[in-house]
Amino acid sequence: MAKAWMKGAAAAALATAIGAAGVMGAKAALTFNNAVTGEVLNLDDAPPEGKDTEAFKAFVETGKNAYLGNPSCLAKGEQLFLAMCSGCHGQKGEGKLGPGLNDSYWTYPQGATDKGLFELIFGGASGQMGPMYGSMNVDEMLLTMAWVRHLYKDKPEDAGEWMTAELKASYKPFDGKTPAPKPAADAPESCKTDE
Repeated sequence: MAKAWMKGAAAAALATAIGAAGVMGAKAALTFNNAVTGEVLNLDDAPPEGKDTEAFKAFVETGKNAYLGNPSCLAKGEQLFLAMCSGCHGQKGEGKLGPGLNDSYWTYPQGATDKGLFELIFGGASGQMGPMYGSMNVDEMLLTMAWVRHLYKDKPEDAGEWMTAELKASYKPFDGKTPAPKPAADAPESCKTDE
């Protein structure tokens, strides 16, 4: 009886240790899938940079982007979007070679959720949209996603589940003219721009 209890306790301790190592080993509470094939995405394919942020640790557990709606993170998200995404998706997310990202229509319906948009960026899609984990770290993907959501111009009720009640209450359609605010002094380190 004591041996069985000890085996059970050892197994529980091992499970706890594995769970605690989760994010760095890219084991998440959520399962992330490729938008085209449905295959499970291996977060270990991405380099370790960005996996240590509180935003990413929370994201792999909840699928909610902590940068969403944080004005201090918009300038960094804009920089990343312009450098990595605008060539195909347009400077304002209006679409060019790739689909528009600033309205309620999603070529891949999972883009209406933060988890789904991350899956599209991390794992790629069809056409020219390849996996981005070799070009951006996972935290940069979350910052870019926050900028993409900021570009939204349609009705809040059509946005998808990413637009929370709090975001709906303060929603203003993107006008394409107002510059992203500079990060506040107390902004998360990953939100600070190079300027």
